[in-house]
Amino acid sequence: MSNTPARYSTLQTLLHWLMAALMIGAFLFGNYLADLPLSPAKFQLISYHKWLGISLLALLALRVVVRLARKAPALPAGMGAAARAMAHIGHAALYLLMLAIPLSGWLMSSAYGFPVVLFGVLPLPDLIAANPALAEQLKAGHGLLNNVLVIVVVAHVLAALKHQFIDKDGLLERMSLRR
Repeated sequence: MSNTPARYSTLQTLLHWLMAALMIGAFLFGNYLADLPLSPAKFQLISYHKWLGISLLALLALRVVVRLARKAPALPAGMGAAARAMAHIGHAALYLLMLAIPLSGWLMSSAYGFPVVLFGVLPLPDLIAANPALAEQLKAGHGLLNNVLVIVVVAHVLAALKHQFIDKDGLLERMSLRR
C-alpha cells in the first residue's frame, strides 16, 4: 500500500482513475443537464450531479490526506527543470480545480436556494444565502472552471502520452493499474 521509488500505491492509483472516471462522467452529465428544459425530472438529475460533485470532493480530501502521508515516486531523471516545473504547476492546477469546481457548484446551489441533499438523505448546509443574481454569476464561473479543467486534463493526458511514446521514460507506469 506504500509508494515505491517508481510507482504510486494501489490506493493512490485507484483513487486517481476512479476520480478521473467520475470527473468525466460529471462533466458530460452536467453538459447534458444544461440543455434539458426545467422539469421535476431535471431537478432529480441535478441532484444526482450534485451527489457526484460532493463525492468527488470527499474523494479529493481522501486523496490529499493519502498523498501528504506518502512521498511521491521520483520523476524520470531525464526531465529538465522546466518540465518538472510544468508538471508541478499542472498538478497544482488539477488539484485546485478539483476543489473549486464542486465548491462552486455547491455555492451556486445555495445561491439559487436549492439545498444539496447528499444521496437524498443527508442535507448539507447552505454555504451562502439565496441570491439569484449571484447564483447566475456562480453558474457562469462553474462552467468556466469546468472548461479550464478540460484544457488542463487534455494537457495532462498529452504530457503522459508524450512521456510514454516519445520520451519512453516510464513515467506513465507510476500510475498504471497493472501491478
